[in-house]
Amino acid sequence: MNATDRASILKGRELLDNSVHNRGTAFPKAERDRLGLRGLLPPAVETLEEQVARVIANCARKESDLEKYIFLMALLDQNETLFYRTITDHLSDYMPIIYTPTVGEAAREFGQIFRRSRGLYVSARDKGSIGRVLKNWPESEVRVIVVTDGQRILGLGDLGANGMSIPIGKLSLYTAAGGIPPTQTLPVLLDVGTDNEALRNHPVYLGLPQERLTGDAYLEFLDEFMTAVEKVFPRALIQFEDFATQNALLLLDRYRGRTACFNDDIQGTAAVVLAGILVGMRLTRMELRDQRVLFLGAGSAALGIAGLLVQGLVEDGLSIEAARKRCWFMNTKGLVIKTRTDLRPQLQTYAHEHHPVTDLTEAIRAVKPTVLIGATGTPGTFTQPALEAMAAINARPMVFALSNPTTRAECTAEEAYAWTGGKAIFAGGSPFDPVRGYGHTRVPGQANNVYIFPGLGLGVVVSGISRVTDEMFLAAAKALAAEVTEASLAQDCLYPPLENIREVSRTIAVAVSRVAEGQGLCPSPCPADLDIRMEDAMYVPRYPDP
Repeated sequence: MNATDRASILKGRELLDNSVHNRGTAFPKAERDRLGLRGLLPPAVETLEEQVARVIANCARKESDLEKYIFLMALLDQNETLFYRTITDHLSDYMPIIYTPTVGEAAREFGQIFRRSRGLYVSARDKGSIGRVLKNWPESEVRVIVVTDGQRILGLGDLGANGMSIPIGKLSLYTAAGGIPPTQTLPVLLDVGTDNEALRNHPVYLGLPQERLTGDAYLEFLDEFMTAVEKVFPRALIQFEDFATQNALLLLDRYRGRTACFNDDIQGTAAVVLAGILVGMRLTRMELRDQRVLFLGAGSAALGIAGLLVQGLVEDGLSIEAARKRCWFMNTKGLVIKTRTDLRPQLQTYAHEHHPVTDLTEAIRAVKPTVLIGATGTPGTFTQPALEAMAAINARPMVFALSNPTTRAECTAEEAYAWTGGKAIFAGGSPFDPVRGYGHTRVPGQANNVYIFPGLGLGVVVSGISRVTDEMFLAAAKALAAEVTEASLAQDCLYPPLENIREVSRTIAVAVSRVAEGQGLCPSPCPADLDIRMEDAMYVPRYPDP
């Protein structure tokens, strides 16, 4: 039975307890009589707008961001329409609460703040019956799944089953920013254990208290899950989220050729950062082929960015060898160079001829990057000497401190501006407040994947795209960059205002669909009015007419 069928039989308290169809005090008087609600609600009848105003006021009374998160998640459990109308209309205010940085704190405290189960938990104990577990989900028309195994939650490490807060948060953004109906989304936590011993022994840990599955046992479990999804939800897009680097790369390569799936940490991050570089070039007045990028950190996010950048450079006319030489990596053991014997195969691609360098400032002086990208999960790694070196080399150095939550950022926006004498073009993975000084107010851009994945998902769902390719992310990056106005550039902001996110998502959905059509991955040709089709398909949080 789907959501519409259930709505026709719900009445009284059962209706008020159903978050999808509950309208609370907004039920009209006539419907209260018809649906057995008289006396179960206060006499006043409110509009959705009045309800939103009360939510905003009540949320503002909470003393901490974690308390605001708990309040909003409780609202989601009570009244989905009201929740989504609130965050859709005020996304810039509430995205830091329902996602980064507050979602990281929520993940750490997940056992303590747990109120009501959301999403689907598929544990190692379900091996052999995962298909039956998926069929327990009440909605049959699932179109977008976000799945994690909780091993690398943001910059916080292995949080096991506590990682469920991440798929829940991501999918709320698919709805608010991309217009995917919430009944078509499914958060999944693959509980394969955790190697976080303190978490396993914690009295309120809700996951399996065992060490993680590894090797063949892990892959067999994932294979069964993916096969089950293909059978139970055959039209679903699968987003892999917060898997450890080795598994993230392995699983993407293993499944991308057989189903519509992608890894947001690898491909979504790549697209949003490439878009920021393309916009930054409008300030530096340089071409893409002129860029030289130094990555501090060599995990899945950094490798994804480099891969998409190389693709863009090749399209710009460079050979693949020349494009790769524009990308330099540095990890905890120093600059990635050909003489090192400790490199993963994916990283060997970017190993260049150079003498050993173990200090970031020295590496900057040697490589002379135009762009410095941090993906370390370690705060403070962009030191004052390092940023001063970037400013000495470049008239306008681009600095991306991508690690989140905010406490994990490689540097703050204020530090980037201060230590470069106001030269830096800065973006963070988490939000930073505007900074006054050096002639004008700067608005640090947030290189958040929310600019990419909701639009990609909308395009996949509406156009029926059967596979997700790197070319689609390159198109998404270019489409996002084109949405940045001169007004944003005047504030050194590399991304559009979040208030415009639904328009951005539609634009990306169209761009992705056009690429898919050209690659033969759409079931039918895209219509000329594809933009209108996308807009018509987007969920709008409002109550049905009486």
